[in-house]
Amino acid sequence: MPRRTTGKSPTAGSALPDSMVTGKASAAKAAAGDKPVFDYIASLPQPQRGIAERIDRLAADALPGLQRSIKWGMAYYGVGNGWCFSCGGFAGHFKLMFINGTALQPVPPTTPVAMGKATRGIEIATLDALDEPAVVAWMRQATAMPGVGKR
Repeated sequence: MPRRTTGKSPTAGSALPDSMVTGKASAAKAAAGDKPVFDYIASLPQPQRGIAERIDRLAADALPGLQRSIKWGMAYYGVGNGWCFSCGGFAGHFKLMFINGTALQPVPPTTPVAMGKATRGIEIATLDALDEPAVVAWMRQATAMPGVGKR
């Protein structure tokens, strides 16, 4: 698949997969477990990779029994009762979406396209813009309620 670049060398991790440029989720194949999610994160260019690594670490530290999967070209996370939030890299930003986001307090500000009426989240452009306390609070709230799908 051809790759688009931001003008830096692809070895610097700056090449953008076409899906990121067009606003679609990645072509990552559906697969359950930590390794596929870690591989997906490693495939992202910076700054999306750094944001994804930090979100994954926040989830791992805050949520005992965390489970990971790749679904629909994004990383999905849950604890015990279905998938509760997902995240993925796009050109210019990184999305973190909570499946039952309208039930969270405060409700995350972004309403994603084609992800369900109750889904809400945030778009993050830089690692410095990540509000870690809010993200952890939302993760804990999201995993305390039933998720969706089976693992």
